[in-house]
Amino acid sequence: MVAIAAFDDIPEHLFQVDEVHDDFVTGKALTGPLAGEYGEPDRSMIVRVVEGQLGSADTQ
Repeated sequence: MVAIAAFDDIPEHLFQVDEVHDDFVTGKALTGPLAGEYGEPDRSMIVRVVEGQLGSADTQ
């Protein structure tokens, strides 16, 4: 799980990575207005790696 940087009107949000490619990752947004949506953000949009499970004290 990673945090994706804010862009346009979308705040920083958590993203579950399924596949890693040279320039981008694929997966699903876990939080924010795009929650549940498939995405392919550029790797440069990754702010940090987030440890733990969504909903645990680590991600609160």
